[in-house]
Amino acid sequence: MPSANKKTQGETFRAREGRKLPATIRDIRERTGLSLATISKYLNGGNVLPENREKIEEAIKALDYQINEMARGLVTNKTRTVGVSVHDIGSIFCGVLLRYIGDVLKENGYSMIICDARDDEATEADNIKFFLSKKVDGIIVIPKSKKAGFLKSALNAKIPVVLLDRTIRGSNCDCVRIDNRAAAASAVNTLRDYGHSKIGIIYSEQDYTGIERYKGYREAMEDIGIEINENYIYPGQHSIEHGYESMRRLLKQKDKPTAVLTTNYEVTLGTVMAVNESNYICPDDISILGFDNLILAHVLKPQMTLVVQPMKEMGETAARLVLKHIAGSEKTASVEYILGTKIEHGNSIKRLK
Repeated sequence: MPSANKKTQGETFRAREGRKLPATIRDIRERTGLSLATISKYLNGGNVLPENREKIEEAIKALDYQINEMARGLVTNKTRTVGVSVHDIGSIFCGVLLRYIGDVLKENGYSMIICDARDDEATEADNIKFFLSKKVDGIIVIPKSKKAGFLKSALNAKIPVVLLDRTIRGSNCDCVRIDNRAAAASAVNTLRDYGHSKIGIIYSEQDYTGIERYKGYREAMEDIGIEINENYIYPGQHSIEHGYESMRRLLKQKDKPTAVLTTNYEVTLGTVMAVNESNYICPDDISILGFDNLILAHVLKPQMTLVVQPMKEMGETAARLVLKHIAGSEKTASVEYILGTKIEHGNSIKRLK
C-alpha cells in the first residue's frame, strides 16, 4: 500500500539520519495497553488506579516522555511554576537566595521563572505582568518598590505573593525578613564593647533594608549615650562604588571615626578596597563591621567581623510559604516571619583601651 510504503521510507530516513522523535501519549498507550483517556487523566493530575499509575510512570521513564506542563496547566489551571522577581540579579545576595528558593521548589516538582528588576520600579511592575502572562501559580519578590501598587494585578488575580528580605507597607502579603534595626543595633553595641565611640556608617538610602539599618544605628547610638557625628554618616546607593568613595572621604577627615558600620555586602567590599588603597590599615587605623558573609568575605584580609543573615532559612521559608498558599484555598491574614541574625567575629575590629 502506498501509505505504508511512505511510512517505511520515512522511518528508514530517520534511522539513517540518527534522529529520535519525542515520545507521544500514543507510545505510552502501546507500551502499557491502557486507554488514551486513562493516560491523559494521569498526565493532567487526575487519580488513576495504583497499578495503572505504575505502568504509566514506568513507560514515561522508559520512553523519556516529556510532560507538557503548559498544556497540563490549561486543564488543571496549574503550571507548576513560580515567578521570582529580584531587585538586582547582579547582587550576590540575591543569587544566594535564588539558590535556596530553587532547591525547595525543585524538591516539590516546581520550576521558577526569574526576572531582574534592575533596581527600577517600572521594570519591577512589568515583571509582575510578565509572570501573569505566563500563568505562574505563585510569585516571590525581593522588592525594589516601597509601595504595593505594582502587586495589585497579581493579588486581584488571586495569585499568592510572598515578599522576601524587604516588606512593603499595605501589601497584605506574607514577608520573610530579618529585624534590620535590631541587627544594626547589635553591630553598634559590638563596636562599643570593643571600646569605640567614634562610629560612622555607610548605608544605602535607596532601599528598605538600608534605611532600617540606619535607623537602628541612630537608635543604638542614642540608647548607649554616644553623640552622633553627622560627618560620619554617608548615605548613597547600594553599590561597591558608594562604599569605596565614602570610605575615601572618611579617611581624609582630620577627626576621622575609629570604626565604620557598612550595611550591605557591596558597600563592605568598597570600603575594604578604599582602605587597601590608602596608607591606613584595617583594623589598626580603622575598624570595619559589615553585613553578610558571602563569597568574597572569606578571602578579604583582615577577616571581616560581620552581621550574618540566615540566608538558607530565608530562601527556603519564602519558597515553602508560596507553595503553602498555592496548595491552600483560602487567603489568611498576612504574616511577617522575622528571623534572627548573629555577629560572626573576625579580626577587622581593633580593641581600644
